[in-house]
Amino acid sequence: MICWLVALTGLIASCGSGSKRINKRVTLWRTDKIPYGTYYAYEQLEHLFPDASVLINKRSPDRYKTFSLKNKEEEEEAYNNYDDQKTNYIIITNQVIPDDDEIAALLGMVARGQHVFISALRISETLLDSLHLKTAFYTSAYNTDDSLTVSVQHPVSGDSQSYTYPGYALDNYFVEVDSSITSILGKDKNGRPNFVQFNYEGGGSLYIHLAPITFSNFFLLHKNNKTYYDNVLSYLPKNSDVVRWDEYFRYHTKGNDNGSGGKGKGLFGAGSWLSKQPGFAMALPLLLILMLIIYLFESKRKQRIIPVIQPLKNASVDFVKTIGRLYFQRHDNKNLAQKMIVHFQDHVRSRYGIRASLNDPEFEKRLAWKTGYDVNALKDLLYFMNMLQDDYSVSDEALLELNRKLEHFYKHA
Repeated sequence: MICWLVALTGLIASCGSGSKRINKRVTLWRTDKIPYGTYYAYEQLEHLFPDASVLINKRSPDRYKTFSLKNKEEEEEAYNNYDDQKTNYIIITNQVIPDDDEIAALLGMVARGQHVFISALRISETLLDSLHLKTAFYTSAYNTDDSLTVSVQHPVSGDSQSYTYPGYALDNYFVEVDSSITSILGKDKNGRPNFVQFNYEGGGSLYIHLAPITFSNFFLLHKNNKTYYDNVLSYLPKNSDVVRWDEYFRYHTKGNDNGSGGKGKGLFGAGSWLSKQPGFAMALPLLLILMLIIYLFESKRKQRIIPVIQPLKNASVDFVKTIGRLYFQRHDNKNLAQKMIVHFQDHVRSRYGIRASLNDPEFEKRLAWKTGYDVNALKDLLYFMNMLQDDYSVSDEALLELNRKLEHFYKHA
């Protein structure tokens, strides 16, 4: 009762009408209390099978070992007495794609009297072919309706009852069933089989179910849908010793094993799917050769790095600076000021095409117009140069002031 209230609280929190939106992730994970988790279904196993130990399976069926949620002694007992136990093996996930060895192990379990229940949207074609089954969808193009209706026969009375909910459909159905070896236990809203049973002479049974979303919290907590869960899993014997909830096929498909229980074939390993494709085996060496040729040609075509060529220095400027330093060191300020003024006139004539005449008012206007230089500053500069030309000698301070005014003009004109 407590776990039901916890799951219901989590579902209401996810689906509430406030600012929170419904979590639409379809995880089918036993610890998830979101709408499409399977927390409620997993917690109800102890009530449905009260005398059984509920264990978590994390290994491939052909390398069987379980991990108990209770204690180590129970785990060792389950491992050592594996063949003697009455076991219900439950697999609920989006897809179950076992390799050939795992299929043989699953069918071997059933042949020894154990019971295997598989609920998934997509199931290995190899396994389905061995059971003379064929489903409507094998890729990811499943039913995407926004509601689901399913029905199941009561395990005792045989009466069929329908159940529905307003969430994701995400179901599949069988298009081919061998009625001579198959019992149909459930159907979809259109009357097509989606839940079948196979009985074996050794007393075991195999169940294939194509609507795993019916084990989600959302579906089971909607109205009276918990009865659907009870009826479906009631086909498994209640007097079982062990119920194994599988987590191996949640992460492992054919040719995909990370070492936590499978055989580590990988994508390109010796037993992988790609290694068994003759076309791929022939194309791979050609692809590698082509990549090598492209590399060799591209490496030759690539141009060496172009060195950075420094721009030529203005030697005349350096010469003027050198001569200026020489005159300044000799304290020939008058001569140096005269050469600075001549350099200014030459600069104006060569750059702006104006014949420089310091005493001509028209020169002042034309230069200000062409350079955009401040008129008052230009007038001050020309006046200062005229004054220095008239003076008998030029002091250090006056020479530095002339240099400051000229540098300002060269920078802003």
